[in-house]
Amino acid sequence: MARAFLLILDSFGIGGAPDAASFGDEGANTLGHICQHMKLRVPHMASLGLGLAAELSSGRNPLGNIALIGQYGVAREVSRGKDTITGHWEMAGVPLAFDWGYFPHTVPAFPPDLIDGIVTRCKLPGLLALCHASGTEVIEDFGEEHIRSGRPIAYTSADSVLQIAAHEEHFGLERLYEVCRVARELTYPMNIGRIIARPFLGERRGDFKRTAHRKDFAVTPPAPTLLKVLSDAGRDVVSVGKIGDIYAHVGTGREIKVAGNPAFLETTLANMDGLGAGGLLMTNFVDFDTEFGHRREPVGYGKLLEAFDAELPRIMRKLKPADLLVLTADHGNDPTWTGTDHTREQIPVMSYMPGMVPGSFGLRTSFSDIGQTIARHLRVGPLAAGTAWDVTSPAA
Repeated sequence: MARAFLLILDSFGIGGAPDAASFGDEGANTLGHICQHMKLRVPHMASLGLGLAAELSSGRNPLGNIALIGQYGVAREVSRGKDTITGHWEMAGVPLAFDWGYFPHTVPAFPPDLIDGIVTRCKLPGLLALCHASGTEVIEDFGEEHIRSGRPIAYTSADSVLQIAAHEEHFGLERLYEVCRVARELTYPMNIGRIIARPFLGERRGDFKRTAHRKDFAVTPPAPTLLKVLSDAGRDVVSVGKIGDIYAHVGTGREIKVAGNPAFLETTLANMDGLGAGGLLMTNFVDFDTEFGHRREPVGYGKLLEAFDAELPRIMRKLKPADLLVLTADHGNDPTWTGTDHTREQIPVMSYMPGMVPGSFGLRTSFSDIGQTIARHLRVGPLAAGTAWDVTSPAA
């Protein structure tokens, strides 16, 4: 029986979202603008249609003509959002029919009753920051004061999120998780998508570094996702990285938490052979987003893409007949854009299967087409949303 491997290059947009202007992102193009800053060499993804997908999305192929061995397309998000949860849920067959709650660009960004509730219930001396901020910068700015005062650092972004940072040793990891559980409970009525625990280490400015013990407290998906449908059918599901947190641990099977793209890659490779028939392995490669997208470093982003691309043949060689590999993204994060937030973009969808007839499956009007296609290939479902394409007979 066929298996599927869904790899998410977190934030790897290719421009062109028709409603980008309403998000303040008209003209954003993660891939296109990286290519303006460096000669990007990703021949394996190009052979799966990355450059052609970019051309379909925004009118220009920045990678040149390379012989095609896979199938490609472009997916457009229908949910109102440009965050991790919205993108992942939609690609798993659950587009959102509602808007998330967001925090305003004020200081404090959080309502007094929320701040007071967290402080009182967790017996804290207070909270620091309380603003929109970059996660790495806010720890640099408030890390020393946090250690002195014992007050956690609370901040948000353009996403529907409340992030709470604290020192693993001085404050305590389990204590940080408990603060986030309380914040999760208090923010349900506000429709906030995620509470994220952001532990860090270091003793002074310049030495602070976030650790691998991040933990997301997400809302449960409102309908069965691809992962839940597979799990309910008794199929093998393996979730690598933050996948388990994103789907609130519903249907996510065996969760493997590691940190860093090299570890994501090696963990994916180590679990490919043992994935059961009809199963799904899903990995989120988050470093593109956290290390270079939010930090607005286009060359660093590009070099990480090249490093991923160089390892891609190792994944492809492990595919058995009828196994389907899909590479895609969950949103954009143009590293040349203003601010530090995600950008509303279309995403590439690249697929490969041994013996696949190369071609294009065109512009998909929902990320849900990805999940629906995988569901049909694995002979489960159908999912509640999405239109599958035929992986054996591309449109062109």
